[in-house]
Amino acid sequence: MAKASVVVPEQVGAAAAAQVGCPCPGTTLFPYPPPRAGIAVRRKCLQAAQQLELGAGLRGGWVESMRASSPTHAKAAAALAAGVDEEHAAWMARHPSALGEFEKVVAASKGKQIVMFLDYDGTLSPIVDDPDAAFMSETMRMAVRSVAKHFPTAIVSGRCRDKVFEFVKLAELYYAGSHGMDIKGPASRHAAAKSPPHNKGVLFQPASEFLPMIEQVHQRLEQATSSIPGAKVENNKFCVSVHFRCVDEKSWGALAETVRRVVREFPRLRLSQGRMVFEVRPTIKWDKGKALEFLLDSLGTYYSTTLPFLVGKKTHWLCSAAGFADCRDVLPVYIGDDRTDEDAFKVLRRRGQGVGILVSKHPKETSASFSLQEPAEVMEFLLRLVEWNRLSRTRLRL
Repeated sequence: MAKASVVVPEQVGAAAAAQVGCPCPGTTLFPYPPPRAGIAVRRKCLQAAQQLELGAGLRGGWVESMRASSPTHAKAAAALAAGVDEEHAAWMARHPSALGEFEKVVAASKGKQIVMFLDYDGTLSPIVDDPDAAFMSETMRMAVRSVAKHFPTAIVSGRCRDKVFEFVKLAELYYAGSHGMDIKGPASRHAAAKSPPHNKGVLFQPASEFLPMIEQVHQRLEQATSSIPGAKVENNKFCVSVHFRCVDEKSWGALAETVRRVVREFPRLRLSQGRMVFEVRPTIKWDKGKALEFLLDSLGTYYSTTLPFLVGKKTHWLCSAAGFADCRDVLPVYIGDDRTDEDAFKVLRRRGQGVGILVSKHPKETSASFSLQEPAEVMEFLLRLVEWNRLSRTRLRL
């Protein structure tokens, strides 16, 4: 089994970057963290699930799923206009606004260090027809920069890491691209102020052996979808995205069938769906939830000697150079809008530690605890968090 490319500081520890193969014969899985008994997944089970997912008989189901992923779809708008207010009210009761319940959110951080995780598209920037034009506003950039001055902060996106950095342009952050399969951070906080995240900081790429295959499927998808107007294929380095936001709904079925047909040629890749996008990824045991856990280790190492926090009138330093992962004095806050962010929300629920915030105007199944409607509310929440932290620190010093 080829080893993935992993370069991490010694403080993070070899265990954090370990790749443990599934004990099942003929498998090629790279779980992280090392699996406990009973959770190894057989490759043939993954392939069977993929065949079920990609079966020709599910074309209608895929189209319905594509409609469901379109928040502005005519049927969704008609349903809202028809008065599904009760459903929305019930959903909001289960996932109240993080702004309306701001005091409850910050109360959970009492005696703890907040650690911020932010998705990009639909969270820091609006969803737009052209994914290459998903620019964040300068005011949002200022808000994120302010947050990073007060709390350890990482951007976790399905986009290529370099593309996300081009959008955000803040060198002091950690960046996890390709749904967390490409993680990079600055070597030190002092170096971060001068260098982009291309220095010798944390690097974790658990799917590096798939790069040639990703390039092949990218080329195949570009060729196969070229006859479908509006389809856009994006190479995100460790995954490939097929955007259908600009595709006529009448062509959705043909697009789904085309994408499925191409992916069937690559049994070590799997197909999933996000917000108006198909995602083709390696069949490795890695997602945004695993990335969150890895980043808790890495961010703890990066900030452990530089960012104190206050409890009562005493100054505390973060747990240790070993990271945040096993530290109970930490509150991870993850904000995202897509299905892929659910993996991170589930990790927070499983840990019983952290706050998940879904960005959505419409009710949807989620493991998040709170909600925000749009990027403008995300920015307001971030700015309120910064101001709350400033006031808290000022009061504690008096």
